[in-house]
Amino acid sequence: MKTTKNPIFLIPTDFSEVCANAARRAASMAKDYNYKLVLLHVIDKNTLSELKKENKGLEWINIKLQELANSLVSEFVIQVDTLAREGDIFTTIAEVAEDLNASLIFLGTHGKVGMQKVTGSFALKVITSSEVPTIVVQKRPFGHGISKIVMPITSDTGPWAKTKWAASIAKEFNAKIMIYHLPGDELEDVITMITNHFTVNDVNFTIEAADKGGNFTKQVIDYATAENADMILIMTNPDKSLRSFLLGSYDEDIIFNTSQIPVMCINPRDFNWKKIVPR
Repeated sequence: MKTTKNPIFLIPTDFSEVCANAARRAASMAKDYNYKLVLLHVIDKNTLSELKKENKGLEWINIKLQELANSLVSEFVIQVDTLAREGDIFTTIAEVAEDLNASLIFLGTHGKVGMQKVTGSFALKVITSSEVPTIVVQKRPFGHGISKIVMPITSDTGPWAKTKWAASIAKEFNAKIMIYHLPGDELEDVITMITNHFTVNDVNFTIEAADKGGNFTKQVIDYATAENADMILIMTNPDKSLRSFLLGSYDEDIIFNTSQIPVMCINPRDFNWKKIVPR
């Protein structure tokens, strides 16, 4: 995990309502934590088709980006840059995030509206394209900052990278990590080592076990909702080549949760996709 990220939030937008909501969510955090926003529109075939249909030129993209930037600056008094780049949302967003060395991507996901229809499998492909953690935002507006982050633990594979990211995010944004894990003794060593890491790094945390026999995904969402959590933190699963990442039904149900709680998705790399093992 890189520890020298720039204080930049990248917000891809197709000028839909949900993308504007993602931008406002990012702007609220940027104000609280002194970050800069970069609004990005990827000019792809969908953009060109929409512009042709509306009889507009490419300059319209820059005008819309600046309008959104101006509204965010006026409301939140933060620094906002804009960027329009030709490409494909499935690769260009990740490339721009890497070029900027951005800390986080805020991705608005929605139904079949908006210029680029970032929904369902399209959203998942965007999420898994980048090494930069992505916060998925739906239509529901949220308040300022991040104070409570639910961190589900389901196995002893992968949590080390998630633990380090959780500690980093908690320290950066002064948040509490709420560990929520599958019931049973199988994860006892994992939970112990995670909590030891949090303790050593002065991370505020709580621990809660799910009920036996219940649907864990539903329990995670219900727990996060009941606790008024600001975010759920999950990690995608790498494929065998570790060059791309897979999201299963559990991940999708969490990401597109009906409570519309924002979800941070972390894509691991081979050096940190490890089991936590006793030393």
